[in-house]
Amino acid sequence: MKFKTFRGGTHPHDCKQFTQDKPIVKMEPSKIMVYPMSQHIGAPCTPTVKVGDSVLMGQVIGESDAFVSAPVHSTVSGKVVAVEKRLHTNGTNVMSVVIENDFQDTKVDTIKEYDDENTLTRQEKLDLVKKAGIVGLGGATFPTHIKLNPPADKKIDTFVINGAECEPYLTSDYRVMLETPVLVFEGIKQIMSILGVKKACIGIENNKPEAIDIMTKLSKNYEGVEVCPLKTKYPQGSEKHLIKAITGREVPSGKLPADVGVVVDNIDTCTAVYNAIKFRQPVFTRVVTVSGMAVKNPGNYYVRLGTGFDDILKTAEYDEEKTVKVIAGGPMMGLAQSSLNVPAIKGTSAVLALTKEEVNLDEEVACTRCGKCVSKCPMGLMPVQLNSFAKIGDMETCLKYDVMDCIECGVCSFTCPSGNHITQRIKLAKRKIAASRKK
Repeated sequence: MKFKTFRGGTHPHDCKQFTQDKPIVKMEPSKIMVYPMSQHIGAPCTPTVKVGDSVLMGQVIGESDAFVSAPVHSTVSGKVVAVEKRLHTNGTNVMSVVIENDFQDTKVDTIKEYDDENTLTRQEKLDLVKKAGIVGLGGATFPTHIKLNPPADKKIDTFVINGAECEPYLTSDYRVMLETPVLVFEGIKQIMSILGVKKACIGIENNKPEAIDIMTKLSKNYEGVEVCPLKTKYPQGSEKHLIKAITGREVPSGKLPADVGVVVDNIDTCTAVYNAIKFRQPVFTRVVTVSGMAVKNPGNYYVRLGTGFDDILKTAEYDEEKTVKVIAGGPMMGLAQSSLNVPAIKGTSAVLALTKEEVNLDEEVACTRCGKCVSKCPMGLMPVQLNSFAKIGDMETCLKYDVMDCIECGVCSFTCPSGNHITQRIKLAKRKIAASRKK
């Protein structure tokens, strides 16, 4: 069988052996739960509670009137003990609501099973998705209710489900496909009804044969849904590359998937949509892969949003002395953490505790112009040139070399034999350009 793929890319050792056979287990939440008001792309929320308030599980504690935003909910019941800036996984201090967990899990009374999912209107379903605070749970965190409601002039005909999970170490989506595939398909069914499409494709890399088998068999029960096996290659899970591999369509520079008639969502996001429509349930938990050679009990855990990284790693029995780097997300696109005093948020797909054997601590040496970063770049860019111009602060030339098209996948840094931090320099260049445009 010839597996679909895209030009460029690479694939490091996937390191999935630590957790791929570990069933998802429930992890207890922290005593003190922290909820940043920014867990999504777009405008941050404003706290709707104050110190001393009692809150219920599922209660809105932050919301915004901005078009691009998503409400934040408490994932436990308890009492608000602080509304203040706290450290975020992105390294900044963000306004947060801090709740002391009473461990009673007393829910708001609207969370229960409903039987109207097939009679609700499209707009009613969209409203439920918005109220549930669902964002892209693959890590991009774009508000889902906006993605599922493209402008009228964008004619969507295909829904693509991202089951590639190409980042090393990550196995959360894989376990969801093995353990709760029906929930995924029911979510796909609801999203197809919202988008008004009759075709859906689930992209799964060929290093996950069990998932391909299970999802293919189940797809026969859902009209219009098919599984598309993909070649194992990073970054196959990138939206644009997934679309190219599955549909053959190319998203133009500066455009979005909707411009080529496609909407893409992650496996776990589909489940969240089903829970929002069927149970009126916001995003309480997400499946988090906890892994790395410093972790004694790596696995896939249902983690309550707001739970601290310190408690997550302690539960998985990590070795603090062996840990040289902790990453939120995967090793290619995730964020290294300066402190464990940060909470799991909607975009936290993994928490990795890595040893010195797993990270590259070598210093940079001069670029040899070998061209590996150019041949492997999945976006067809010239990372070697972008690295040079970003290094000297020449943002104008970076723009000429299409720096804003970079998806920050990390392939250039990974393949560089000189150990150049190309992706990091490109990230900084993009942020400088974006800041100057705002001015």
